[in-house]
Amino acid sequence: MRLTELLNSDKITISCELFPPKQGAQLENYRNIVRDMAKLKPAYMSVTYGATGGTSDYTVELADEVRNANGIPALAHLTCASSTKEKVAEVIRELKEKQIENILALRGDIPKEADFPLPNQYHHASELIADIKEQGDFCIGGACYPEGHPEAETTSEDLEHLKEKVDAGCEFLTTQMFFDNNILYNFMYKALKKGIDVPVVAGIMPVTNAAQIKRIISLSGNMVPPRFLSIVDRFGENPAAMKQAGIAYATEQIIDLIANGIHHVHIYTMNKPDVAGAILQNLSEIYVRD
Repeated sequence: MRLTELLNSDKITISCELFPPKQGAQLENYRNIVRDMAKLKPAYMSVTYGATGGTSDYTVELADEVRNANGIPALAHLTCASSTKEKVAEVIRELKEKQIENILALRGDIPKEADFPLPNQYHHASELIADIKEQGDFCIGGACYPEGHPEAETTSEDLEHLKEKVDAGCEFLTTQMFFDNNILYNFMYKALKKGIDVPVVAGIMPVTNAAQIKRIISLSGNMVPPRFLSIVDRFGENPAAMKQAGIAYATEQIIDLIANGIHHVHIYTMNKPDVAGAILQNLSEIYVRD
């Protein structure tokens, strides 16, 4: 199934993200995670691509497990930073063989001390999107940053680059995580003014331990509302309480999004079916799965 069939409808969708193992020996355990996640009946499942190439070899295998072993639409990631043009062509051939129709095309995080881009690499996600479009009939998604890309000098510059992705063939967008819904609402207003009118999927990260939020702030610079920081301060040293509070906060975010007309949500699960399951249970009368 092409994801735009879901995302261009008014149907509420909640999807989940997985990341593949770093070593092939772990693959069977990760297949079990896919099976447990599939039992939750998400609208689709995305499989990430290693930023340094370390896990990219197993992206197609896990996406195959999602689609062909468990019957859930799969979204395979592809990045510029960890792929040569030859590697992208190889992955596209594999995706065609597995009948995986959906690709999330990203520039990806540039590894430290890496010489990027090399002559046989894509410079920007828009170039990768255009090339994927030429190589096959895929449904192509891209990333967007409600708080602005860290490397963009202005919001306007970031939106210009986002429009380039859409013009290159990007059919839907998935946001980086955010913890204040008003940031997303403001972003979507500005994006529409810029002529960016493809479906936007809201990316939600359930923060279930205090170390997560510190890492998120240091890596992405996300704005964290005082209300959420108070939760971390109060419950951060109690793992069970922090997990429950993080699930509750993510649930509240999703309810507010849906109430305000955002029908598509992507949960960054960190490969934890129990966390995704708890959120979906909290939404059992709001997100009615087929």
